[in-house]
Amino acid sequence: MMLRYTYLSKYPKVFQAMTGLRVAEFNQLVEDVLPSYEQAELKRLSRAKRQRAIGGGHRFELDARDQILLTVIWLRKYPTQAVLGYLLGVSEPTVLRYIVRVLPMLEASGRDTMRLPDPGRKRRRQLDELLQDTPELAVIIDTFEQRVQRPRHRTEADQYYSGKKKQHTLKSQVAVNELTGEFVDIADSIFGPTADLTVLKQSDLLSRLPPGVGGLGDLAYVGIDQLHPQGLGATPPRKPRGKPRPAEDVAYNTAFARRRVLVENSILRLRRYEALSQTDRHHRRHHTARVVAVAGLVNRQIRHRLPC
Repeated sequence: MMLRYTYLSKYPKVFQAMTGLRVAEFNQLVEDVLPSYEQAELKRLSRAKRQRAIGGGHRFELDARDQILLTVIWLRKYPTQAVLGYLLGVSEPTVLRYIVRVLPMLEASGRDTMRLPDPGRKRRRQLDELLQDTPELAVIIDTFEQRVQRPRHRTEADQYYSGKKKQHTLKSQVAVNELTGEFVDIADSIFGPTADLTVLKQSDLLSRLPPGVGGLGDLAYVGIDQLHPQGLGATPPRKPRGKPRPAEDVAYNTAFARRRVLVENSILRLRRYEALSQTDRHHRRHHTARVVAVAGLVNRQIRHRLPC
């Protein structure tokens, strides 16, 4: 019972630790998600095979706000369903039903928070002189991997085994607005060993960027300029084989890293939600939905704390 909203909201620091959101940010989330929740409930209660009239049957043990709270806590702390059920005073199967019901709504809400940069806006980042050949306005692209349970069959397991991480993983590609650090795009989760450039091609992100907006990546994205419809892509230069790195490349890479570090910070915010950092316990199901839902929560944090 101690994790229900009525009790937990009285302790703002604990509330933020459990959800990643301040109470006001969570209240705004509930306000945004509630219409989708009510619409889904009406559809459920009006289904053709339902034998009771609307209003009949057992009431939910948790109201809509506490169901959303339960799901956000699950994303943030990733406890087992038994533990989460005990803390909210509901059964383990009930916890799963709430998560399955609310997660798609948080995913949709997360996508609603994602906006590609507007090249028409006057706000621009002051570029280092060394970076004048890079796009003036760009999204920064990167990936992260999450460990998953080893699939039972060897052939399937091999598809997920990442030689880089030495474990079975899923890979997620993210793109952030370099002006704010907000997530603007999340690609579908894919096998961990897949090359970053291949994930970028499959996501078709570059063709969806507004005209004049480029893409920046690390050395895994060499060739990104050739994929961009306008050639607006950039990566740091490779070290010459068998030769020391030129001093001008060192200076360029330092300036480039300062511009690109924002995506690393945003991924760090994302992975503070343990549903994306602990080993996945749900057999890789709904993984993309989790990433998008958490990205939406992080976007809410960023927007609430950005200067007006």
